[in-house]
Amino acid sequence: MSLLITIDDIRRAAEIIAGHVLRTPAVASPGLTAHLGRPVALKLEILQESGCFKPRGIVNKLRSLSTKERAQGVVTVSGGNHGIAMAMIARRMGIAATIVVPAAAPERSKQRIRDGGANLLVVEDVSAAFATAEAERGRGLTYVHAYDDPLTIAGHGTLGLEFAADVPDLSDVLVSIGGGALSAGVAVALKAANPAIRVWGVETEGADAMTQAIAAGRPVPIKPSSISSTLGAPVVSDRTLAHAMALLEDVLVVSDAAAVAGMVTIAEEARCWVEPAAGCLIPAARTVIERTGNEGTLGLVLCGGNATVEQLDGWLARFGPVA
Repeated sequence: MSLLITIDDIRRAAEIIAGHVLRTPAVASPGLTAHLGRPVALKLEILQESGCFKPRGIVNKLRSLSTKERAQGVVTVSGGNHGIAMAMIARRMGIAATIVVPAAAPERSKQRIRDGGANLLVVEDVSAAFATAEAERGRGLTYVHAYDDPLTIAGHGTLGLEFAADVPDLSDVLVSIGGGALSAGVAVALKAANPAIRVWGVETEGADAMTQAIAAGRPVPIKPSSISSTLGAPVVSDRTLAHAMALLEDVLVVSDAAAVAGMVTIAEEARCWVEPAAGCLIPAARTVIERTGNEGTLGLVLCGGNATVEQLDGWLARFGPVA
């Protein structure tokens, strides 16, 4: 049995989440076009209420739960963005949510999870977070995985449906990878719209679980160390790995410093505020252009904007002036 979802799964998800998730705009970026020397279109998931793409998969998943599963409450693991969105959506649906996060998760994300009405559990690291979530499942809570779930992947894939419809001349699309659900769903949707579209995954050093899994041919546990905490999955799944190996052109890995520089470039050239998980697309885009040339529209999925000015100041102090 194939681990890959289908375009029909994504189309069903689009019907389920309609009216519950913002259909974000896709816009041309004259500034980034001039900066990179190739037409650039941006998919603005930073405009979602949660500041990230996560509501797409969460809504699709939570709306599939039985009455009993909802009544039991849900538990999930997050590096920040997934938890913010889960808290918000679960409260809206009347579902009690427990969110387990590693201590290194951004303080702003922790506060937004609390403000969303969820029960926040802060543990030592990502591995401990998954173990804690399993223990909570053992107490009767319904476990919702952040990325290893076909309904979550299909929900995220709706982003790709919209992007292809709004920008029909896309030739290369860059998507950040944490656990791999976003890139999986988007790749299925884009390839169904036009098999010639090349989809590129992007990771940061210290959050490169997919790159290591592809090299090994199987999921490989890592200890995330990147500042891009929202990309810090400790391991990808067989399901997301299968999508990456079947559908992605390549997975590009950039440094944290380059991701921060990319944040600044996007702010200055596209007037958009993003987090490192989206900033990493800029240095990766340069690599894609080196490999493919200047023809065709380059699509960047701006997956999240949940970073603070204080964080950016700290990163610039750590990595030095932007080149």
